[in-house]
Amino acid sequence: MNVILAVKQYVSKMIEGCGGGMKVLLMDRETTSIVSMVYAQSEILQKEVYLFERIDTAGRETMKHLNCIVFLRPTKENVDLLAQELRMPKYGLYFIYFSNVISKQDVKVLAEADDQEVVREVQEFYGDYIAVNPHLFSLNLVSCCQNLTWFPPLLSRTIQGLSSVLLSLKKCPMIRFQNSSEMARRLADSIRQVINKEAALFEFRKTDVAPVLLILDRRDDAVTPLLNQWTYQAMVHELLTINNNRINLSTVPGISKDLQEVVLSAEHDEFYANNMYLNFGEIGSNIKELMEEFQKKSKSQAKVESIADMKAFVENYPQFKKMSGTVSKHVTIVGELSRLVGAHSLLEVSEAEQEIACQGDHSTLLQRIRALLANDKVRHIDLLRLVMLYALRYESHSNNDVSGLVDALKQKGISVENRAMVQAILDYGGKKGRGSDLFGNQDAVAITKRLLKGLKGVENGVENVYTQHKPLIHTLLDQLIKGKLKEASYPYLGTGQLKDRPQDIIVFIIGGCTYEEALVVHNFNRTMPGVRIVLGGTNILNSKSFLQEVSMAIGNPSNPVQAGRTVRP
Repeated sequence: MNVILAVKQYVSKMIEGCGGGMKVLLMDRETTSIVSMVYAQSEILQKEVYLFERIDTAGRETMKHLNCIVFLRPTKENVDLLAQELRMPKYGLYFIYFSNVISKQDVKVLAEADDQEVVREVQEFYGDYIAVNPHLFSLNLVSCCQNLTWFPPLLSRTIQGLSSVLLSLKKCPMIRFQNSSEMARRLADSIRQVINKEAALFEFRKTDVAPVLLILDRRDDAVTPLLNQWTYQAMVHELLTINNNRINLSTVPGISKDLQEVVLSAEHDEFYANNMYLNFGEIGSNIKELMEEFQKKSKSQAKVESIADMKAFVENYPQFKKMSGTVSKHVTIVGELSRLVGAHSLLEVSEAEQEIACQGDHSTLLQRIRALLANDKVRHIDLLRLVMLYALRYESHSNNDVSGLVDALKQKGISVENRAMVQAILDYGGKKGRGSDLFGNQDAVAITKRLLKGLKGVENGVENVYTQHKPLIHTLLDQLIKGKLKEASYPYLGTGQLKDRPQDIIVFIIGGCTYEEALVVHNFNRTMPGVRIVLGGTNILNSKSFLQEVSMAIGNPSNPVQAGRTVRP
């Protein structure tokens, strides 16, 4: 199960289906992102696609010598725009592909518009989602939950996106959902309706063990998106924000013009592919090795004395130039991450976060949080997150001092809207909103494991204090694979039940997933032979985007922590 490969194969089939000769690729805003995540423009150019156009761009030039590959989402707006295009075609022939199921009525509209009979093909290719990593996808939907229920247009888009993932991976799954979440139940019901309605599309070769779709709600684990991250991909997203593989570095002090926006794609960047799951300390030494290798190659390139040297230089130059770009990009990113960590005392902040998330002593932690509140280097957003984590962890503690910490936030000049986020996180992911034992307070096995882990840490001191936390999804997947996931908490939809250990698992988190959770899935895939897991979410969160999700979910659209405004970044 590889979502990048699934989307890539669809794009390849579209281009091959159009035949030889020069081609134009006509897309909408969303399909442009879908394609750009799996194919570099240079790769598509090699397939004789020389022009990339948006269907909503006015005044496009007429080029009858080009055949047109159309890849669109099947929305009413796109169907109307395409019908206009077909009435006055700008290109020779049209090969039309929709990213999801299109209604017969819409096909009829297009057929009636095709007076000049330029359409050669209309097909459905189910690439209606953003493939981020081979085992990770997103729908790029923000604020799907409003007033703690589905925002209807985004429920429809989520149903389309998730059903297209199933179709592209050729899976007709058994569905399990989080029983404590009405949103999870509604999405599970809706997906089952799509499978029943489009039964012919979901007729795939039967496997010995049926695939499982597990639908979860972000409210069950509000801790994971609030934590600082220390593996490369997750850290870049937390501190710099990754948007469809792109990172805006324009605010980095002294940045050169050609590095103001960079692309991080494991498909096209070997260093990133090899290092995205490593921790920050390892990245530093690997960057040093990359630099040394580059310097060696630079010296060898400098010796151009004979015709043979010149020939070798010309042959190796594209590779050399690519390596040069890779080095400067990663040195810049790691340098900026390092600057931010030092400037804002992120190691100290992260250590406190991990202690809160992983059962530290209450009075010691309270003192530590107060000390960080007195530290002028710590950003307002980090102080706010610490108090939110404390509120979640010690919600029921008899001596909790949430109100005292909120007062301390006020003294630091943090606005009333942002201080209100402490109560908002309790309304969103507190004890009443959760269905799980997030902190392992009721489970005897979890309590024993925690004690043993504490003893082990004291004995050998090996465990990394910054990465102790394991997201809730780790426990759930472990239980699911072992056949121990409680049916009362995560029931099956319908009568069927899985008798054997699952092999193909698709996990979807309403409200967004994180790169820390993607790392958990990566590690399961790497260490559990015969088990394949794909993770997806309505979007991919960092702490800033998560706070906006929480704000909208509990009906407070004041847009907290908008970068650089109400909370000092």
